[in-house]
Amino acid sequence: MTNKLHIIGGGLAGSEAAWQAAEMGQQVILHEMRPIRGTDAHQTDGLAELVCSNSFRSDDAETNAVGLLHAEMRKANSLIMRCGDEHKVPAGSALAVDRDLFSEAVTRALENHPNISIEREEVTGLPPKEWGQTIIATGPLTAPALASEIAVATGEDELSFFDAIAPIVHFDSIDFDKAWFQSRYDKVGPGGTGKDYINCPLNEAQYNAFIDALLEGDKTEFKEWENVPYFDGCLPIEVMAERGRETLRHGPMKPMGLTNSHKPEEKPYGVVQLRQDNALGTLYNMVGFQTKLKYGAQVEIFKTIPGLGNAEFARLGGIHRNTYLNSPKVLDDRLALKSRPDIRFAGQITGCEGYVESASIGILAARFAVAELRGEQIDLPPITTAMGALLHHITTGHVAYDESGESNERSKRSFQPMNVNFGLLPPLPEGTLKKPEGVKRWRGKDKTLAKKRAMSARALSEFSAWLGDEAHGIAAQ
Repeated sequence: MTNKLHIIGGGLAGSEAAWQAAEMGQQVILHEMRPIRGTDAHQTDGLAELVCSNSFRSDDAETNAVGLLHAEMRKANSLIMRCGDEHKVPAGSALAVDRDLFSEAVTRALENHPNISIEREEVTGLPPKEWGQTIIATGPLTAPALASEIAVATGEDELSFFDAIAPIVHFDSIDFDKAWFQSRYDKVGPGGTGKDYINCPLNEAQYNAFIDALLEGDKTEFKEWENVPYFDGCLPIEVMAERGRETLRHGPMKPMGLTNSHKPEEKPYGVVQLRQDNALGTLYNMVGFQTKLKYGAQVEIFKTIPGLGNAEFARLGGIHRNTYLNSPKVLDDRLALKSRPDIRFAGQITGCEGYVESASIGILAARFAVAELRGEQIDLPPITTAMGALLHHITTGHVAYDESGESNERSKRSFQPMNVNFGLLPPLPEGTLKKPEGVKRWRGKDKTLAKKRAMSARALSEFSAWLGDEAHGIAAQ
């Protein structure tokens, strides 16, 4: 058995795990199968390649749980957040990145780290026991041979679901006689101006014709995969349309917070937004427009959107198979496989969703693995933190809190992938929230925002304390 930490998978979780362990002084071997073996979604052999959106979502650490997770990761010396901050592009209140420059920066940092060796090879089975501590971070695109071995080891055979990719449009093919720049509610985010999205408006007739076209358009058929469920946070637009004619108007096509600069007196019935996808600003992706429509149908239908009549697509939407574990059943609270405690899992394969969520679990898996290699104990991050709450969801299943604050576990059989959100954190102790001076009665929205700010402040304080406790252990060595 070696004292090196093996990490399988060079996506966001694996890259972050390798960085965290190496920064602690641990020797790491990072195994990445690309370019020896490609996937249905990756286009390069770069580490931490972003295959779907280029957005890390909200960077608001006060009132958004994703932004809170960003802040915790920055405190934990996250490579993913550092490279994201260095290569951000305008995206309203969100943190979005130039996907190529971001991946290049992560790859360069890992290649240049003296404690990291990168081996380009496909690992086709579970790691041999002589490897010792190993983290599997192969993500939603785990190669079939390894996925099959994982299924045998876990006793689970329902590991797959679908994920979908949104199209990317060339900026200079968009008609700005119909489209306009504006962030929702004019919000200004990191690197942004308040006018960071391109908006394409539809009136009621255009919207209904668009829905009809989505429902009738030719779609990819999956045959043996047809019964695999989608993750609700990444539904194809035509699947959303099937759930009700108005569904898209309350999702990615919602018109709230937007005013058509060409016709300010006319409120759009629906709006398609496009977000900058590269630093040059030459490519924009269609926000929330994951799809399983066939390519010909995509071009025909999307060109009916006002402003996209002459659109040229750098990439059309697609669909690919994802894989995740029934983690509450097969992993312990430190992400180790119950049947093989020398193996940990990290990233989307554990049942978290989203880039930063995946990378944050990579942070934890690395810290837990290094502690075990050194024969040391490490406390779990508090459940009051974004990272601790996400870990708790993965390893124990979703937990609902009643009014008294007592937790009640739901059936672990219904475990589903989850983005980080304030609903995963325990409520504030009674009496914590104080009304501002002179305010007799809370307004609903004001109270909600105050609660989120208080939960975020608590989380960041307790996360800092957790990191400080670690300074006496593995993080200081």
